[in-house]
Amino acid sequence: MRKLLSYLFALVLVFSIGLTGCSSNTASSANGLTGNYQQDTLALISSLREAINLPSDAPEKSASEAEAKQIINKFASRYRRDNSVATLSSFTTIRTALNALAGHYSSYPNRPIPQKLKTRLEQEFKQAEAALRRES
Repeated sequence: MRKLLSYLFALVLVFSIGLTGCSSNTASSANGLTGNYQQDTLALISSLREAINLPSDAPEKSASEAEAKQIINKFASRYRRDNSVATLSSFTTIRTALNALAGHYSSYPNRPIPQKLKTRLEQEFKQAEAALRRES
């Protein structure tokens, strides 16, 4: 009888973990992304623009940079293996911008973003937004 209860408990446990682990709704809300590529990309661009354009002496600058790093990681991990998104020109453009910004944050964590990089990022953000409009 004890062995039967043990098997039953294990089966219920596996079943409940399997159901909660398969729910995409909880995964989307946990990482802050909606699952809609266009909405997520526009939100990402808006958030990164705010982080980039903050003055270097702003008190929330370090928190904003940390949030930008997290957003970059979440976006990249969510969409890099999605074949329906990987071939879009907006995705390749935004990935280029994300790689440049993440490279700066990891190589020069205490330095402000150079104006040349800010200009390049803004250009790539505009290209990605234009590509998103074309793709919709």
